[in-house]
Amino acid sequence: MRRTGRAISSIMLALLALMFLSPIYIMIVNSFKTRAELYDNALTLPQSFSFQYFEAAMKKMNFLTVLGNSTFVTVVTVIFVIVLSSMTAWMLVRTNNKLSQFMFMAFISTMLIPFQTLMMPLMQVMDWIRTYLHIPMLNTHGGLIFMNIGFHASIAVFLYHGFIKSIPIALEEAATLDGCSKFGVFWRIVFPMLKTITITVAILDVISTWNDYLLPSLTLSDKGLRTIQLSTFYFFGEFTIVWNQAMAGLTLTIIPVVIFYAVAQKYIIKGIAEGAVK
Repeated sequence: MRRTGRAISSIMLALLALMFLSPIYIMIVNSFKTRAELYDNALTLPQSFSFQYFEAAMKKMNFLTVLGNSTFVTVVTVIFVIVLSSMTAWMLVRTNNKLSQFMFMAFISTMLIPFQTLMMPLMQVMDWIRTYLHIPMLNTHGGLIFMNIGFHASIAVFLYHGFIKSIPIALEEAATLDGCSKFGVFWRIVFPMLKTITITVAILDVISTWNDYLLPSLTLSDKGLRTIQLSTFYFFGEFTIVWNQAMAGLTLTIIPVVIFYAVAQKYIIKGIAEGAVK
């Protein structure tokens, strides 16, 4: 009975995996097909594997430019989120009073608010800042990074907060007695011990920032500033859709983040479990 149950579970898991992987299969195989092959049967393999549609997609997307834009926005966002959120979580844990508890709950509560309810007021506020304070928040990478930091900080503070609780405060007290400053205690003692959860936060933020379409579409209008996700819009015209080039373009957009995830995936479960449970 146990073997039968395990066999059934394995079959169900395999079917579930195939179901989740089927969109990726359809996207990749159709990126090699002609439009006639694609409309004939979207599930079959192409007659020949040619990279001509990838070349056309790269040219239409201005691939190297948008790749650089997305990389810049993602890297800078992740660095600022890690630095600011880790320091914030550390201070909230070590100053355990009602104010710090209230601030922590404020961070957590923002995780429950959907972005769609905030996007129009947010754009109005950013426009007000640009108009009256003369700080360019719209149609700039800096403004997009600033907003990304705000939206990603809450989950990062939550994960760091749980992890830092497990670090003995005696280590920090010993460093302080040896003459280490607050700044030195954090960067020399605490932050090196946050390696696992830092990698987890980096992975989650890289995936979220790289795949984001809605916020960049509201913020960036110049073609030269667009991210890689916005560039896929070129394939979907008002009257026609070039599906084979679109599939090739979408494949190109996911390759960098898939590689990054494959390299660092082992830290995700470990980091979330340690950060949330501890």
